[in-house]
Amino acid sequence: MTKTTVVASIAIVTAFAATSVLAADPVAGKAKYETTCVACHGANGISIAPIYPNVAGQKEEYLVAQMKAFRDGTRPNAIMAPMAKGLTDTDIANIAVFLAALKP
Repeated sequence: MTKTTVVASIAIVTAFAATSVLAADPVAGKAKYETTCVACHGANGISIAPIYPNVAGQKEEYLVAQMKAFRDGTRPNAIMAPMAKGLTDTDIANIAVFLAALKP
């Protein structure tokens, strides 16, 4: 593999990653959030109790990383693990883009 091929491959992967984040659906994210997350994190991403973090306005990449970590068990949490277990990568991307757009 030449240096040019490696650089081109990196550019393609980077472009695909950016496109996949941009392709996330905030409407689907809101719907999933309302059935999975709203009970603790509140309708507008502002938690209903001090023990639950506010998620409105968090960075999209951070939200994706945390939800995947809860789902995959790399960030153990007795409350979040079962909630995140049933989320697909698409669900997570959609929820993240919805939450990132909310006013903190």
